[in-house]
Amino acid sequence: MRALALDWPMAVTTARRLLLSGTALSTFLTIVHATNDAFTSMLSALLPTLQLRFSLTETTLALLVATLSFSSSVTQPLFGALSDRLGRRLVASLGVVMSSSLLSLIGIVPSIYILFGILFLGGLGSAAFHPSGTSMARAAGQKNKGLVVGIFSAGGTLGLALGPVIILYVIANFGLGFTPWLMIPGVMLGTLMYFVVPQQERAPAHSRPKLFDLELFAGPVGALCVAGILRSLSFVTFVNAIPLWLVTTQGIARDGTVIGWTLATFSFSAGVGGILAGALVPRLGRRAIIFGSMLLAIPILFIVFLLPPSSPLFFLAVALSGALTNASVPLLIVTAQDLAPHAMATATGMLMGFTWGTAGVLYILIGRLQEMIGLGAAMGLSYLFLLPAALVAFYVLSRNRGSLMD
Repeated sequence: MRALALDWPMAVTTARRLLLSGTALSTFLTIVHATNDAFTSMLSALLPTLQLRFSLTETTLALLVATLSFSSSVTQPLFGALSDRLGRRLVASLGVVMSSSLLSLIGIVPSIYILFGILFLGGLGSAAFHPSGTSMARAAGQKNKGLVVGIFSAGGTLGLALGPVIILYVIANFGLGFTPWLMIPGVMLGTLMYFVVPQQERAPAHSRPKLFDLELFAGPVGALCVAGILRSLSFVTFVNAIPLWLVTTQGIARDGTVIGWTLATFSFSAGVGGILAGALVPRLGRRAIIFGSMLLAIPILFIVFLLPPSSPLFFLAVALSGALTNASVPLLIVTAQDLAPHAMATATGMLMGFTWGTAGVLYILIGRLQEMIGLGAAMGLSYLFLLPAALVAFYVLSRNRGSLMD
């Protein structure tokens, strides 16, 4: 017993040495973010395969997308409030383990009903990670929070880029039955996070945010959510409709590598766009970057329709579309955090999750429009929502310039 007592201080010291901070912490969180989001992006690459396997309509495919979007995104404000109460490290760690374990099973589910359940529960795990992870990344950023949050956000878009490529490669070379093995890195990183990320102090009981803060939704943060939803609808439409467009109108095979590389190029460039936006804030300011990037994205998204797939110009247009469509995201998140310092994780969940999830649910309407007016026309209509998104964001940032910390 005495030996154990003597070893206890040494064990505590060893544990403290494992804790990360600063650049090491932000880098680790970015890697975890990439891993987590790789699982959520695999669904879009599998949509043509699932359509053939279960004989699904475009509306049903949109329902699959909406289910994952709702559970992984709309619920993020709730998990943000829970993390502010229970501790960000615990909630984030459990979330990554849960999402990677369940979403890796998409390829082997025996029925469409089980698939809906897997997507819903796995999405909840992803929702638990994002508000906590972003808040921890902001804290690690210290002086340049916008840039660090941009890099953290880029980790997610890198995961979104790699997910389709990985799942299509695994299916082509090993078959659908191999996909559950993909959960291993997610489970390992989620577990490791609990031991290497410092525990943030929980707010006193009297100052903890509400599980549902109506004032946040009714104020400027809520207005930013409106802009974020409209922006996200364009992003969600591209990611989920472009594989179908390539297959049905361009003659690409359902498991063609062009699909994976198109999604990878779009998502990877989206991450680069977020980093560049954060780096340019000291020169141009948030308002100009958010407003300008949304407006410039509209014509580039339409140009994609005019170029032959696999051509260099096609991938260039896809890259520019991803960068411009996503450039505003980290800046909108940091702006929401500045406007709600008393409920930072909750505000993060609203801008990082609620907006994406609501856009995913609205994508059901886009899926229905695809059946009514055609795939390309419905996609183009969704891209036009970037215009009101830019105007709303411009209004909010103009009215609250004194509360922002560029």
